[in-house]
Amino acid sequence: MPKTHLLAALAAATAAPLVLASPAMANHHNETVMVGGAAMLPSRTIVENAVNSADHTTLVAAVKAAGLVDTLNSDGPFTVFAPTNAAFAKLPAGTVETLLKPENKATLAKILTYHVVAGKVSAADLVAKIKADGGSAKLATVAGGTLTASLMGDTVMLTDEKGGVAHVTQADVMQKNGVIHVTDAVSLPN
Repeated sequence: MPKTHLLAALAAATAAPLVLASPAMANHHNETVMVGGAAMLPSRTIVENAVNSADHTTLVAAVKAAGLVDTLNSDGPFTVFAPTNAAFAKLPAGTVETLLKPENKATLAKILTYHVVAGKVSAADLVAKIKADGGSAKLATVAGGTLTASLMGDTVMLTDEKGGVAHVTQADVMQKNGVIHVTDAVSLPN
């Protein structure tokens, strides 16, 4: 994606968070759901679906710049906490542009893989783990860091290693090689 389109996408990112699908509302039957105005087909991979979401153009550009397309198209399974364009827009000015530069590929890859957990973790599985672990659950990320999941009412919150909080705004977007949970913030590793 040309830099001007990326900047335009960031500037235009005004999507309000969606209501979180509580475990009772979550997609447990591999149904097609809509994300960013596009159908997320359970027969497609994470990348094949994400490229169609108008709310995830920044994430897709970042995945391409980090060289992670083949990884996220592989068998997995993966659980991806996918920040929206609006989530990336919350980062300090110039952060995304700097991360997309070739010399920052390793840093970008670390941030992106910090949003990925090995295995397919549904909303119901995650909520059960949070409750079983006394109110918060540690999730080991592919980047080697930890995200801490907890509940605020029916909303799953992810606390990153820097103390930042992301909320899951749409849960259980099932993919051929895993599941996506849409988030309203970018989580950052130490």
